[in-house]
Amino acid sequence: MADYKFFVVQVEGGIATVTMNRPPLNVMDNPMMEEFNGLLEGVLAGEDLAAVVIRANGKAFSAGVDVADHTDEKVGDMIHLFHGIFRKLASTDALTIAAVDGAALGGGCELACFCDIVLASERSKFGQPEVQVGVFPPVAACVLPPQVGIKKAVELTALGATIRADEALRIGLVNQVYPVDEFDSRVDAYLDGIRKLSRPVVRMAKRGAMLVAREDILSHLEKTEKLYLDEMMKLKDAHEGIAAFMEKRAPNWSHA
Repeated sequence: MADYKFFVVQVEGGIATVTMNRPPLNVMDNPMMEEFNGLLEGVLAGEDLAAVVIRANGKAFSAGVDVADHTDEKVGDMIHLFHGIFRKLASTDALTIAAVDGAALGGGCELACFCDIVLASERSKFGQPEVQVGVFPPVAACVLPPQVGIKKAVELTALGATIRADEALRIGLVNQVYPVDEFDSRVDAYLDGIRKLSRPVVRMAKRGAMLVAREDILSHLEKTEKLYLDEMMKLKDAHEGIAAFMEKRAPNWSHA
């Protein structure tokens, strides 16, 4: 595998492990997301791939996308790069698995939730705090309603709620929650179960399950992307929230 600046990639036994390596928080800026897109294009091209696992080095899975890339001159590129990751994940027949040990917030939560399967440690937490800086999470708006229901999806995306792993399991946001000291071994055991299966059958089964959802997700993503760029980024409050975050002060909302 190629050497990457922000990732470690390993492929073994039909499973690719992509580890984010920008500790401690794995905040994704435009260069990191550009590299992510490129490596996914290569990794997911393998028709013998049963699954791709996304993990992270550091104390957080990911604290999301760099707020500095939400400015007028960068936001278009940021959305293009960020959503490119999800379009690639949505289009693959390989299982996508997030192994979350720590905080998955903002874009990090979107990355985890977008995966077919989420394996979390007990100390993990999930949240979409974007509204606190004057924006909303387009990817979460696409995938959370069918996963957790409209009411909980609205609470998470419109109010910026953060929940613990046990609550995420209860509402269907994650598949499994493991004790912290057993997390790595339990994830490995889960992956061993996949390795015992026929790779083409796993891929075909996933394709069958996603026939309707895949089209809906990609269509919904296009609509929320336009809402984000064409309407929300024209709000004064969007720019005020981002500026306030960068200047480490409370935002002064004009509600316009």
